[in-house]
Amino acid sequence: MTIAASAPLGALAERSSESGIRVREATPTFAALYAAHFDFIWRTVRRLGVSEAAVDDVVQDVFVVAYRRLDSFEGRSKPRTWLYGIARRVVSDHRRSLRRRKPHTTLQETHASGDASPQEVAARAEAAALLHAFLEGLPASQREVFVLAELEQMTAPEIVAATGAKLNTVYSRLRLARRAFERVGARHRATTQRLEGRHRGAEGGPDARR
Repeated sequence: MTIAASAPLGALAERSSESGIRVREATPTFAALYAAHFDFIWRTVRRLGVSEAAVDDVVQDVFVVAYRRLDSFEGRSKPRTWLYGIARRVVSDHRRSLRRRKPHTTLQETHASGDASPQEVAARAEAAALLHAFLEGLPASQREVFVLAELEQMTAPEIVAATGAKLNTVYSRLRLARRAFERVGARHRATTQRLEGRHRGAEGGPDARR
């Protein structure tokens, strides 16, 4: 990022205390916002369907918009929720422009630790591929709720604030996405068991199959 870290504080933001009294507090600086939420925005952008090659550029676009709009942050939601709303729009614009250029982008993600064994790296790569294939196959509304609830551990009210959907709608979309995930997991387990059975049979030779 090339944006200066010394963004102005901007207007004071309001929030509600537990007693219901409106409390005014300073808008977070851009530097604090960036440091606290960069990882969250990176994960969110990736999981909302942006290819790994484009993630860094899209994340930078998100923070450019956040930098420009920081003075308009009113503290009515958490900074993470506010940032997510920006990320959501930026990702939507990116995917729309991408569809105009090419029909499909393959999702790939492998983050390997230096201490991981080849088997662990392969397992993580397979898990990442399965996850992103699943997310790509979900309707956008279900994918969004699934990512926020299951992967980012946001509460239903936080998801309502981030997406603007009604609470019952959030629960409904999450329920449908979870069911879809369970079906995908069951199919994957069944396929793995069949392949392992064939492999064991092949290793045992003709006698093992009698």
